[in-house]
Amino acid sequence: MTMKGDDHIVSADVIRPDSTLLVVSENGYGKRTDLDDYRIQGRGGSGILTMNCTDKTGKIVGAEVVEDSDKLLVMTVQGKGIRMKVNQIRTTGRVAQGVKLIDMSKGDLVRSIATIIQEADEGDVPEGEEGEVETEVEITPEEPGTN
Repeated sequence: MTMKGDDHIVSADVIRPDSTLLVVSENGYGKRTDLDDYRIQGRGGSGILTMNCTDKTGKIVGAEVVEDSDKLLVMTVQGKGIRMKVNQIRTTGRVAQGVKLIDMSKGDLVRSIATIIQEADEGDVPEGEEGEVETEVEITPEEPGTN
C-alpha cells in the first residue's frame, strides 16, 4: 500500500460476513460502516477514506470489524473507560464524521478501543436489572524477560 505524508496503518482485521467496520477517533467520535461500502484495493492502492477527520473529531485511533452482538470498550489517556453495545452506534456512510461516543474532560483523548465478543458471563448485569457490579482484578507485575 502506498501512503502519503504522515499517513499510517491504524488497524488490520479479518472481514466476517454480516459485519461492519467500526472506527473511533481520538476526540471520542465513532461510527460503523457497512463493509460493502469499500471497494477492493489492489497492491499499489493508496487506501480508501473511511472517516471525515476534522479538528472536532481528531485522528482515528482504532478500527475493528464488529458484529451487532459485540460490545465496545473505549479507554482514554486519563484512565476513563466506557463499555457500550455496538448495535447502539449508528451505521453511516464512509466519509461521515460519526457520533460522540464518550464525554471526556478537557485535554483527555481516546487512547485505544477493544471489542468484546458478547457471551454472557458472571460480570454482566441482566437487562432491566439495576445495581452495581463489583469485580476484583489482581494485577501481578511481570518478571523481566517473561514476555
